[in-house]
Amino acid sequence: MIAAHALSWAICASSTAAVITRPFRLPEAVWAIAGAALLLLLGLMPIGAAFAAVSKGVDVYLFLIGMMLLSEIAREQGLFDWIAATAAIYSKGSPTRLFALIYITGIVTTTFLSNDATAVVLTPAVYAAAKKAKADPIPLLFACALIANAASFVLPISNPANLVMYGGKMPPLGQWFSSFALPSLASIIVTFIALRWIQRRRLSGSCENTAERKPLTLGGMAAFWGIGCTAALLILMSVLDIPLGLPTSLAGAVTTLAVCALAKRSPAKVVSAVSWSVLPLVAGLFVLVEELDRTGLIKLVADQLSQASVDPLWAAGVSGTILAFGSNLMNNLPAGLIASNAVAQAHPPLVVVDALLIGVDLGPNLSITGSLATILWLNAIRREGEDIGFWAFLKVGTVTMIPALASSLLIRLLIG
Repeated sequence: MIAAHALSWAICASSTAAVITRPFRLPEAVWAIAGAALLLLLGLMPIGAAFAAVSKGVDVYLFLIGMMLLSEIAREQGLFDWIAATAAIYSKGSPTRLFALIYITGIVTTTFLSNDATAVVLTPAVYAAAKKAKADPIPLLFACALIANAASFVLPISNPANLVMYGGKMPPLGQWFSSFALPSLASIIVTFIALRWIQRRRLSGSCENTAERKPLTLGGMAAFWGIGCTAALLILMSVLDIPLGLPTSLAGAVTTLAVCALAKRSPAKVVSAVSWSVLPLVAGLFVLVEELDRTGLIKLVADQLSQASVDPLWAAGVSGTILAFGSNLMNNLPAGLIASNAVAQAHPPLVVVDALLIGVDLGPNLSITGSLATILWLNAIRREGEDIGFWAFLKVGTVTMIPALASSLLIRLLIG
C-alpha cells in the first residue's frame, strides 16, 4: 500500500511538473491527461473514481466554455480592434498612459467577468492596441496577466478558483467585502506600482495615437452587449448563490448564436477557433487531486492545518503564504482543490480560510503556469505570435507577487 501511494504521488508530482515546464513544447493538457491515464493504466485508481473526479469540475468546464465563446465571437466581430483603437487614441502618445488604461480595463474585466475572461477576452485586444499604437506589447501583456490574478478576489465571481476554495458555497457578499475589500485593493495597487517600476524602461518614450477607429459593426455591438449582460447575470447568480457554470455557458452560447445570426455567419467557425484543450487540462488536474485525496495526503494536510489553527493569525499567515508559493508548483486549481478538501476536514477559523483564498488567487502571479488564467493568457499571446518564457515571467513575478501577497495577507490579518 505504501509503495502504491508513493507511486501515485510520484505520478501526480511528475504530471503537474510537466504541465508547468511543457517538455518537448507539448500542450499543457497532454501532460495532465497523461498523468491521469497512467494512474488508471497502472491500476492505482479505479475508473469510477476518475469519472467522479472529472464530474466535480462540471461547473468550471461550463464557465470556461461560456467565456471562451464570448471571447471568440467578440474577436471575430472586431470588438477587440475597436477597444484597441480606443485605448491607442486615449493614450495620447504615452506608453505609460496606455499601460494605465489597460490595467484599469483589466480590473473591471476581472472583477465583473472573472480572471479567465481577462485572459481570453482582454489579452487579444491589448495586443491589438499595442500594434495600433506601435508600442512595446510586453508591459501591456504583463498587465493583463498580473491584474487577472491581482484583482481575482474583489468579488466571488472574479475567479473560478473562489468557487473551488469554498466548495461551491460562497459566503454572503457582505461578509466577502468585510474580508477582502481592503486586501484586494492592496493587491491591485501594489501590483501596479511594482509592475510599472520593473517595466519602466520598456514604457519610456512615446507611441502613436493616430489609430483609425472604425465604427462597430452590428455584430460587434451585439457581442459587446452580450458580454455586458453576461457580467450582470454573473453578479445576479452570485447574489442568489446559484452556480455560475451553466448560466455562463448559456450566455456564451446565446450571444454567439445571436451575433452569428445578425452577421449572417456560421457559428461553426467560432466553435472551431476556441481553445478546447483547456477543458481536458482541467479535467486531468481534477483526477490528479482526487488521487492525492485517496492516498491520504489531503488528510495529512488537514491535520496540520487543524493543529496550526490553535493560533489562527499565525496559521493564516503561514498557510496563505505556503499555498501561494505551492500554487506555482502544481497550478492553483489543484492547489485550491487540495486546500478546499483540507478545509472541509479541518474546519479552521474564517481568517485562515480567507488567507488560503488570497494565497491561491494571488500566488500564481509568480510563475507562468501558476493559474489557469495565466495558461489561457499564454495561449492567447501565442496565437498572436508572442511568447514569454518561464524565467522571464518569474523575474517579473518575483518583483510583483511577493510584495502584493505580503501586503494583502497583512491587511487581512489586521482585520482579524
